[in-house]
Amino acid sequence: MRSRYAAFAVGDAGYLLRSWHPRTRPATLELDASVTWLRLDIDRTVHGGLLDTVGIVEFTAHSSQDGRRLQQHEISRFEKVSGTWLYVDAVN
Repeated sequence: MRSRYAAFAVGDAGYLLRSWHPRTRPATLELDASVTWLRLDIDRTVHGGLLDTVGIVEFTAHSSQDGRRLQQHEISRFEKVSGTWLYVDAVN
């Protein structure tokens, strides 16, 4: 999760696509350069340990855009594939 947040912060769409599960990954990804990512707070994790194959991360990402402070709260699902954690989707 932290590496994906860092990729958003530096505008690395390629990493975001590579770390997205192929079952749910979009064909392309366009990042909004007007968004400045400020901070990531991990609110909760469920599973996701060394021996797990699935995990959930609840987080709040803080950003600014056009002088406004924003927050994105999400509960994300991850799956480990060939030893690598991949983002699957957001749980509503």
